[in-house]
Amino acid sequence: MDSPTTEALRLAAIENARSVVVKVGTRVITTADGKLDRRRIDLLAEQLCRIADTGRQTVMVSSGAVGAGMGKLGLEQRPSGLAQLQAVAAIGQTDLMQAYESSLANMGRHASQVLLTAEDLRRRNAYLNVRNALIQIHAYNSIAIVNENDSVAVSELMTTFGDNDRLAAQVAGLLPEAILIILSDIDGLYDGPPDHPDSKRIDLVKTIDEKVLALAQDQQNNHSKGGMSSKLEAAQVATSHGQSMIIAPGRDDQVLDKIFSDAPIGTLFLPPEKSIRGRRRWISSAARVTGTLVLDDGAVDAVCQHGRSLLAIGITDSKGSYEQGSVVSIQDRHNREIARGLINYPSTEVDQIIGQPSENISEILGHRPYENVVHRDNLVLTHQPES
Repeated sequence: MDSPTTEALRLAAIENARSVVVKVGTRVITTADGKLDRRRIDLLAEQLCRIADTGRQTVMVSSGAVGAGMGKLGLEQRPSGLAQLQAVAAIGQTDLMQAYESSLANMGRHASQVLLTAEDLRRRNAYLNVRNALIQIHAYNSIAIVNENDSVAVSELMTTFGDNDRLAAQVAGLLPEAILIILSDIDGLYDGPPDHPDSKRIDLVKTIDEKVLALAQDQQNNHSKGGMSSKLEAAQVATSHGQSMIIAPGRDDQVLDKIFSDAPIGTLFLPPEKSIRGRRRWISSAARVTGTLVLDDGAVDAVCQHGRSLLAIGITDSKGSYEQGSVVSIQDRHNREIARGLINYPSTEVDQIIGQPSENISEILGHRPYENVVHRDNLVLTHQPES
């Protein structure tokens, strides 16, 4: 049987994507003098909205806060001091978000600011909260604009992602069936120095090995931190999650439209053939399951056969002591595990809402942050139930 062509693999990667994370670098959305390129942001916003209009959850991971702050303050050189960098980022972040909000509003959508530090994705309850927030932002017809929280992230305390390439890969790992697209000032991965006339762009990378890593050509400048090395590191993270990634030319005015029309643009990185999505892999193989939920037959059918979220009304028993964001085993009435998932409520609250309709949760607990106990996107089936 013939191997799929690069065109077929690219088409499959796009068609199979339920979520899209687009990362844009500082050098793409700022002008030569460090100020925000409003025209570029307008073009990207229009294309992001067209992607969202297909029903895909769409997230933008955007650099540019430091660059925008430099332009606003009239600085010609990127500050070297930590406090100065944090202040410049805080000043520039307002301009960055105003630009995205204005551009997205023209297309009938809102911009939602999401600032993260590495610690937000290390702690499981915070991980769950970030993921659920991104899901709800999408439900509200808004596009999340994610950035590292440069104004509080401190590299000396190991709470920084280092750059937004790796942050984007981590964010993509939160979302179902995601594809990561990194827009760069370089058209893709080249087999030599990108500016050399004999160098050629590589259309497809099936395996990221030492030979591929050796192709990285970092070119530092006054405004951006990321280079090709960090993009390849992001590709390693994304593909380990079972996700495809594309490095594409951010200064192409129709870059996202071209990608989603299957044009041969940029470099496509493929995940291994056999892989479980990163989040689901973590859930299904978690070393420590801290609790158990037992379901009635109707809830088992809803979860296993219809892909539904788990509601409190379908739970008949809760065992163990667990916190919000923990992994729990989900069992049928014969105590056979059918799934595992990230729990939205601690065991002390689940005990109070077992068997209750979702509309009763507020009255019982005094609050209802989530309608479901385990969201379907935070749940992975481990075994099919027996009849």
